[in-house]
Amino acid sequence: MFDTLYEWFWWERIWLPVNLTWADLEDREGRVYAKASHLYVTVPYTFVFLLIRYLFERWIATPIAVSAGIKQRVRLKAEDNPILEHYYITQCRNPAQADIDGLSKKSSLSVRQVERWFRRRRGQDLPGVLKKFREASWRFVFYLLAFIGGIVALYDKEWFYDTREVWTGFPKQSMLESQYWYYILEMSFYGSLLLSVAFDVKRKDFKEQIIHHLATLVLLSFSWCVNYIRIGTLVMIVHDASDVLLESAKLFNYAKWEKTCQSIFVLFAMVFIVTRLIIFPLWLIHCTWVYPVQHYPAFFGYYFFNVMLVVLLCLHIFWAYLILCMIRKFMFGTLTRDERSDNEEEESSLTEDECKDQHKLGNGLAVGEEDKRNCFRCLSPPENICRSKTVY
Repeated sequence: MFDTLYEWFWWERIWLPVNLTWADLEDREGRVYAKASHLYVTVPYTFVFLLIRYLFERWIATPIAVSAGIKQRVRLKAEDNPILEHYYITQCRNPAQADIDGLSKKSSLSVRQVERWFRRRRGQDLPGVLKKFREASWRFVFYLLAFIGGIVALYDKEWFYDTREVWTGFPKQSMLESQYWYYILEMSFYGSLLLSVAFDVKRKDFKEQIIHHLATLVLLSFSWCVNYIRIGTLVMIVHDASDVLLESAKLFNYAKWEKTCQSIFVLFAMVFIVTRLIIFPLWLIHCTWVYPVQHYPAFFGYYFFNVMLVVLLCLHIFWAYLILCMIRKFMFGTLTRDERSDNEEEESSLTEDECKDQHKLGNGLAVGEEDKRNCFRCLSPPENICRSKTVY
């Protein structure tokens, strides 16, 4: 059974054009071809990336964040309450008023105490600015190095300037060492992102991010196995170009360098639209859709690869819509957060009502200076809302 599935999965008519077999892609005459077995090395490299990220965020990103004035906010912790905690985990993070009344009776707490408990519990799950800064700094460093490495690997290649050269001599195109490392490192990085996505800051486009990472890994793996490496490197460098600017804009946003953040975000939007909505479909998808059939008949892998590219294009259109919404709000001065970010509550755990409750709980005793400061803070705008925030 297993042997049958294995033979069917690697059936040459799925992966390769007509009259071409896997034997034709065996190393010979000084030519080295990519093989599926080479991809096994991405598994340990994925965990190496996770380790490097941990060390980077702890020993490099955190000190940089502190020097930029970014600190970990300490939030009030919700008191242990099994009834409310079970409802919070299994039912809803923001219960309706009728549910609050029912929970009040079950937990023997007042309605106000239940509401306060859920506010504080939600506050515990909100990602801090320090966490966001560390994640963005790690991605920025990788995308920057990957983009520079991609330029170094491709600047002297004919297909970097003329996409028709992508298919010259296909599929008997020898793999270069620079292509090998470009692929392996990019795939390992996206593998680490896929494993860490459950622990990273959640966005409204969480599902789209999962689809993007999976589509990227499938595309890279498939292009590796069928020797679509030339077009694969072009796809990677086009994506890395705008990602560098996005992550840098986030870093300046978290550091509250507003004008710098705004300038970089506008530049990012321009580069994103040019690379993802113009170059990607009109040059790269055109290259994979039109030119291959001039060299060999269309086969399953040809259609599969182009469909996956179209999936990425659809994600690009979705993200471009969010970016344009942000630019529109930015121009009219109404942008206060990233369109991809979930609606975040005040990071200050105490609300004005809670401050009043604390006064009542004083039973006539003077309220401490720290409590007073907390109460005055409640009357101030939330600290996590930047006046002209562009990228979360």
